[in-house]
Amino acid sequence: MAAWHDNAVQQPHSDVRSRSRVRLFALSVLLLICIPLLSGCLRVQASLGVSPDDRVSGQIVAATVPADDNDKGPELIPPDSLTQKVRVQAYKQDGFVGSQAFFSDLTFGEVQQLGAMSSQTGSSIQLDFRRNGDVVVLEGKADLKSVPDGSDVQFSVAFPARVNTTNGTRDADSIVTWKLPPGEVSTLRAETRYADPSTRGFAGWAGIVAGVTLGVALVVGAMAYFSRHPRR
Repeated sequence: MAAWHDNAVQQPHSDVRSRSRVRLFALSVLLLICIPLLSGCLRVQASLGVSPDDRVSGQIVAATVPADDNDKGPELIPPDSLTQKVRVQAYKQDGFVGSQAFFSDLTFGEVQQLGAMSSQTGSSIQLDFRRNGDVVVLEGKADLKSVPDGSDVQFSVAFPARVNTTNGTRDADSIVTWKLPPGEVSTLRAETRYADPSTRGFAGWAGIVAGVTLGVALVVGAMAYFSRHPRR
């Protein structure tokens, strides 16, 4: 499944240096997917792509086999805070009906707000993205005990670098998919390593400061030289 973009904002030298090297991004994403009582089959497909700047884009599908012609399946409703970044449309495919949400350029904190896209009742997928220096860890828990047998629940993440360890299925070096069994509680884990965007921002700022410092030194040096060697 495809994946799942905050350009790093450069911070003043003093602000960045005051930060701890270890930055912890923790988010609890709670996706409450509606499971109608008359439904015998559920489809939940979530795919996220993480950019090198710790931005997240992707899509979520929540659909069921309709009980009758009037059954439109579960409806995903984005929270007010994300209406500009989340687009929801009707989903109808392979006999399933429901809704499909597309989102882009979410920060880790904004991904947490996706939990507000809830329906009536159901199971949950909780995710934690944590950064420790250049190491990013994804840990999750999927409680699908109330999901009917025969349901299709899949979760996929594409990282900007090779996944070092995971308990999911590698679709490629940087893409991992979990096919979650209904009626059970499953765990998700993946670990990767890529540069902390705040560090890259600091490096850029340091380069600017170094350039300015060098420029000032050259000007001062030139003034000193010409004061000792006046032109005739």
